[in-house]
Amino acid sequence: MSENARLVGTVSRGIRCPIIRQGDDLAQIVTDSVLNAAKSEGFELRDRDVISLTESIVARAQGNYAHIDAIAADIKNKLGGETIGVIFPILSRNRFAICLKGIAKGAKKIVLMLAYPSDEVGNELADWDKLDEAGINPYSDVLSLERYREVFGVHPLEFTGVDYVEYYENLIKECGAEVEIIFANQATAILDYADCVLNCDIHTRARTKRLLKKAGAKAVCGLDEILDASVNGSGFNENYGLLGSNKSTEDTIKLFPRDCQGLVLEIQKNILEATGKHIEVMVYGDGAFKDPKGKIWELADPVVSPAFTEGLIGTPNELKLKYLADNDFADLSGDALKEAISASIRAKNGSLVGNMAAQGTTPRQLTDLIGSLCDLTSGSGDKGTPVVLVQGYFDNYTN
Repeated sequence: MSENARLVGTVSRGIRCPIIRQGDDLAQIVTDSVLNAAKSEGFELRDRDVISLTESIVARAQGNYAHIDAIAADIKNKLGGETIGVIFPILSRNRFAICLKGIAKGAKKIVLMLAYPSDEVGNELADWDKLDEAGINPYSDVLSLERYREVFGVHPLEFTGVDYVEYYENLIKECGAEVEIIFANQATAILDYADCVLNCDIHTRARTKRLLKKAGAKAVCGLDEILDASVNGSGFNENYGLLGSNKSTEDTIKLFPRDCQGLVLEIQKNILEATGKHIEVMVYGDGAFKDPKGKIWELADPVVSPAFTEGLIGTPNELKLKYLADNDFADLSGDALKEAISASIRAKNGSLVGNMAAQGTTPRQLTDLIGSLCDLTSGSGDKGTPVVLVQGYFDNYTN
């Protein structure tokens, strides 16, 4: 291997930043934090490095917050304020419980319909073995709360110990609404209980709305349509509404950030002016991966990345090195094998979709892959690194 060969591939670094407050110049703070980290740690920025920043600090700098009273007002305006069917919410104190407070304050009665045996992102409400033993078909059977308790008893989430059925029931009552809880997986099952429906699913929301409207629902609204415009001066998100929101205080939420494209372009421009390097920039939320033990799918945000620079459009176009080594060049080794594989990489042209040598290379969107890497790097706790610098992601074996 030559003396100039690069011996390190992709590197992901968490970048420490000040605590972000509303009105802060986030583009300048991120630029300075990355440049200071490079100077402190002795590394240099390169063309096609990726600077990623969490959606949380973007929304905080924007001041994109709302009180639960704003949610209640929008619910009353769009769904009538009487009996409302609230269907397919995820089970989360951070993501949904705070929204449910506002929803309950905007209705006289909530018919809460929970998907089972787990919610959309994999939080488990019931045990498959008990479900099978009871002869219940989750694809067609609607369960009352009494039947659910009879079969499954108390079923707290494994990681948090929270019984969300009881938690959501009590929360709705505390907000002054009546509550009835049922369990079903067919969206139209709610129409036997309520004809004004708030569907709270994230990635299947368009289909759910279509099915409900076709079945004759009087009014249908998704979480993406609540606070899609400001209510009495509140924050909002015109594309996603309450989707992607998080609990801020006991009475306020932080919404998914809006209008981020100018921010990523400004950071890209700042770095180019400071270093001469053309880097890519993206805003990221949840990564898109699944926990093998708890079966929880991480993506509770509507998208991994709401804004990114042009160089992050598309999917990887890669060859599988082990396939080439075991098949096309099985008779080679050492420098001859290295040169043959390098020549194949240099010669690749156009899309490799369908090419056997590309099988297993996971051609997901670049922003989803890099966002997942960044989410795991920054974590969700006290690391204090809401910005992540990824270097070498676009390198290959020939660099």
